[in-house]
Amino acid sequence: MSYECMDYDLVIVGAGPAGLSAAIKLKQLDKENNTNHSVCIVEKGSEVGAHILSGAILDIKALNELFPNWKDLNTPIKTAVKTEDFSILTKNKEVSIPNFLLPSVLNNHGNYIISLSNLCKWLAQKAEELGVEIFPGFVAKSIIYNEDNSVKGILTGEKGVDSEGNKTNLYEPPFGLIGKQTFFAEGCRGHLGKELISKYSLMKNNKFQTYGIGFKELWEIDSKKSNPGYVKHTIGWPLTSDTYGGSFLYHLNKNQVSIGFVLGLDYKNPYLNPYQEFQQFKTHSKIKGVLEGGKRISYGARALNEGGLQSLPKMSFPGGLLIGCEAGTLNVPKIKGTHTAMKTGILASEVFYDVIKEKSLKTITLSIFDEKFKKSWVYKELYEARNVRPGFKWGMFVGLIHAGIDQKIFRGRAPWTLHHLISDNKSIKHKDVYKPINYPKNDGILSFDKLTNVSFTGTNHKEDQPCHLKLKKADVAIDINFTKYDSPESRYCPAGVYEIIKDALNNKPKLQINFQNCIHCKSCDIKDPTQNIDWTPPEGGEGPNYTNM
Repeated sequence: MSYECMDYDLVIVGAGPAGLSAAIKLKQLDKENNTNHSVCIVEKGSEVGAHILSGAILDIKALNELFPNWKDLNTPIKTAVKTEDFSILTKNKEVSIPNFLLPSVLNNHGNYIISLSNLCKWLAQKAEELGVEIFPGFVAKSIIYNEDNSVKGILTGEKGVDSEGNKTNLYEPPFGLIGKQTFFAEGCRGHLGKELISKYSLMKNNKFQTYGIGFKELWEIDSKKSNPGYVKHTIGWPLTSDTYGGSFLYHLNKNQVSIGFVLGLDYKNPYLNPYQEFQQFKTHSKIKGVLEGGKRISYGARALNEGGLQSLPKMSFPGGLLIGCEAGTLNVPKIKGTHTAMKTGILASEVFYDVIKEKSLKTITLSIFDEKFKKSWVYKELYEARNVRPGFKWGMFVGLIHAGIDQKIFRGRAPWTLHHLISDNKSIKHKDVYKPINYPKNDGILSFDKLTNVSFTGTNHKEDQPCHLKLKKADVAIDINFTKYDSPESRYCPAGVYEIIKDALNNKPKLQINFQNCIHCKSCDIKDPTQNIDWTPPEGGEGPNYTNM
């Protein structure tokens, strides 16, 4: 395929906190030193922030580095954390844990409740003011390699191709973005990051990544119940003790709360439905009391990295870097990844700037980044957090006790390192080991069916285009997933994409993929037992359009 190319000093894939921070830092260095490097960002969402989803509480450490005067700027960061509590739920009760018993990593004093989508929009504005070119609505479809096997840049996807692969009258050809270096900041489970990790064996010395799936709804509640700055976290019900997960409830201004639920994708029961666990959680008396009389405004879901330090890949490779959640820098016990993602972007551009002053970057690997990263506060944070998540392999209660010992007594510096036992896709057990779970019927007031909630994501895909969810072997969906696990993809998908129907010709079960519902969470790419589902991007600009999320 022939295509036109545009050359830049730095190409960045993904306009999330890591990619935007990298772009801003490089242009700030240019401004300080009277130099000029061309920078572009390609973003698959229809606009910056459209695909950004997080709780979110912001630790301002990295923002202080990027914009020391951010409080004097017109940022969307308005709601400081004022009070917080942590509790264990049973079906009918709540047991609050006194704050003095909690590890300091859970202390949110000095942090802010934000919409990460809105923060990214603001960062994009600052980036463009500095001269960064941002291309929203264009997907980085594939990687362009040099003859020496180093990364040369990326190729965007075609637009206007129908479901049969034919060009329509809306056809737009792809174009190449060529960089002296390319930073990949696609977020958790990026499809190009997967390719790079495999191609360059970047996980050779580390453990596999593990993941969770996070659900979030934004609600407008009764003004009498609004308490801006209040933060609540829970563990326990409705999850069983062998399933890792927890919830958050954050009070923003304007009578809004963000409510969410995170569940580890290492769960074993094939009948477990993460979405329904979230919906059931909202019916607990302590949560129901906040939401009653309010209305849901938005919904979304996204996979997140939970592997921590043990699951970090080597971040440098010939021609570029993996940064932010692309690499997996989320601090799990802190329940935060924005500040760490931003810091990796800052470090990446500092390394880029220092090296490019000395030599050509055409065939250079920024291996010094890995050394700089290990000397940064991000690495220190992740090192001190490394034992918390794998400790829950023994169940919730033992995991809690271990986390308390690790964080309160050893302060994250225990003389041992725990490891994850098994990858998420291999953790699921045969359906005969478990009984089906009968979840309560959603009432349409506090709890909602999947398809109704998908309508609150702003998701849009042109139906007459190739399906972007690929099956490596079509028969595996029935011969293995249906036969052995009762099609868990129909439950772990938070958007009703995967559906078992009866084939009209032979009345046998058949997997139907409703790709137009996809909200790009990547859970199918992670949890599928045989790794038979491959998530690839649809046309640029499609998918969810998260507002204030």
